[in-house]
Amino acid sequence: MNVWKKGMLVTLTAVLPLSAAACSSGGTDTKQAGDGKSSDKPTKIVFLTPGDNAAMGIKSGDRIVAEINKRLNIDLEVKFVPENGYEKINVAMATGDLPDVVTINYPSPSLNQWIDEGMLVPLNDYLPSMPTIKEKLDKNLQWTAVNGKYYGYPFIEERANTALTYRADWLDTLGLKPPKTLDEFYQTLKAIATKDPDKNGKNDTYGLTGQKSTGFNTSFNFVFYAYGMPHGDWVLDDAGKVVPIFEHPAFKQGVQYLRKLWDEKLIDPEFLLNDTQQREQKFYQGKVGFMAAPLFRHVNRIETSLQKVNPEGKLGYSAPPAGPDGKSGMNIAAKTGLFTAVTKNAKNPEKAAKFIEFMLSKEGRDLLELGIEGVHYTKQGDKINYNEEERAKDGFASNGWSHPLAWGSVIWPLGEYYLPQTEPQADRARESADIATKSIVPNLINTTTPEEVEMSGVLGELLNQYYIEMITGKRDIDAGLTELSKKWRDQGGNKVLDAVNKAYQAQQSKK
Repeated sequence: MNVWKKGMLVTLTAVLPLSAAACSSGGTDTKQAGDGKSSDKPTKIVFLTPGDNAAMGIKSGDRIVAEINKRLNIDLEVKFVPENGYEKINVAMATGDLPDVVTINYPSPSLNQWIDEGMLVPLNDYLPSMPTIKEKLDKNLQWTAVNGKYYGYPFIEERANTALTYRADWLDTLGLKPPKTLDEFYQTLKAIATKDPDKNGKNDTYGLTGQKSTGFNTSFNFVFYAYGMPHGDWVLDDAGKVVPIFEHPAFKQGVQYLRKLWDEKLIDPEFLLNDTQQREQKFYQGKVGFMAAPLFRHVNRIETSLQKVNPEGKLGYSAPPAGPDGKSGMNIAAKTGLFTAVTKNAKNPEKAAKFIEFMLSKEGRDLLELGIEGVHYTKQGDKINYNEEERAKDGFASNGWSHPLAWGSVIWPLGEYYLPQTEPQADRARESADIATKSIVPNLINTTTPEEVEMSGVLGELLNQYYIEMITGKRDIDAGLTELSKKWRDQGGNKVLDAVNKAYQAQQSKK
C-alpha cells in the first residue's frame, strides 16, 4: 500500500502514522437508507481499521465513500493503519479519542480489555436491523458471544486456500503422477532430488521447501495429519484430558518422516531463511519441486511468474498426501481473525452497526467490489465491463479488483470466492480453493482462552525450536519430545492446560 499518497487526507497523525484516511461527504440525501423517512443531518462515523497491502489508499472525494454516505445517511471517515498494525490501533484507542467503529485482531488481549472496560457496545439490540451479520452469528459463530452478548462481528475465515503445489512439468519429465500417499510423496521427492528434472546436468534440485514461521512451523504440517493427528489445536490423552499436539503419537511419526527427508537431502537446507518471496523464487528458479502455498487468486500469478523464468514451466496443485490409514489434512480450521465493533463513543450506535452490516451485505459487497454502475462498470447481460480509468480514481485495485474498503475487516475475497470476471484461470483458482478447503482439519475446542493468547508467544517459540532441532538432526527425537513436554508445562503450559480443559468440559456439557 502506498503511504502518504498525494491528495490523501490524513488524520490522527499526532497519535499514529496512518497509511491512508478519507472523509467524504457531499451527495448525502436527507433520508435514512431503507426506511424512506426524513432524518437529521448525516451521522458522523469514524472507522479505524487495518488496511491491506494489496489494496490502494482512499483519496479525499472518493465516490464510493460518498455513495455509502448517501445510502446510509452518514458522514464516513476512514482511518487506515498498515496491515497487521494492531499496535497502532491500540495506541489510538488508549488515547480515549475513540472511533465509532474499530477493527482489531481476534482473539487478542486488547479486545478482552476493551470488553472488560466497557469500551465496546453489544450488538444484540441492533441485530434485527443487521440480517447478514445475524445470520452468520446464528449459523457458525454463537461461540464468540461473551456472556450471551456479541460485542462485534468476528470475521473468521471458513475456507482455505493453501494446497500442495508442485512443478507439474518436472513430474511430466520424470514420468510421475502427483503423489497421493506419503510413500509416493517420498519417492517423488527423491526422484526430483536425484534425477535432474530440469535437465541441466547438475545435482542442484531439492524436493521440498518451506519457510520460517512463528510458532509451530506450518510448511510441513500435512505430514502430521497424514499420520492421524485428529485436530489442529489440541488432542486428548488416554484419560480424556486435553494435552498439546506434540504428545500425540502422530507428531513423533511425522517428525521421524521429516527427519528422513532431511537426512536424505530431500528438503531445501535453507528453508528456515525463506520468507514468502524467497520460497516462491526457489520454485520459479528450478531449485525445488514442491511447496505448500496459498493459491486461489495466486494461481495465475504463480504460474505466470514461473513461466517468465521457464516458459515450459507448469504449476500443479493437489490435496496433501494420505498416510498409512488413508488420513490427510493440511489447513487448520480458523478460530482467529478480525473483529469489527462499535465503541461506546459512537454518536449513533445503531447507525454504526448498520454500517458494519452494509459492508457485509450483498448491496454493500456489490458496491465495494464493482462500484457504481455506469461509472465504474457497465453490464451486458451477465458480462461486466470494468471501467479501469474511473475505478482507479476511487482506489479500486487494477484488473477488476475491489475498493479498499472491501479488503479485510469483515471479509476477504476468499470468504465469498470473489474473483473479478477478468481473472485469468478463474476456474483453476476456485478448484484450488475447493481442494484446500476439503483438507481443513477441525479443532478440538472452538474457542481460544485468554491464557492461550497470553502465553502463545513463549510456548509457540519453544515448540518451534524443538520441532526444528528434531527434524534437522540437532536433537534426538525421543529425548527431545520428553524434554519439550516438561519445559512447555513449566514455562506456562500448565496454566494454559487448566484453562483449555475447563473450556473443553464446558463445550462438552453443551452437547
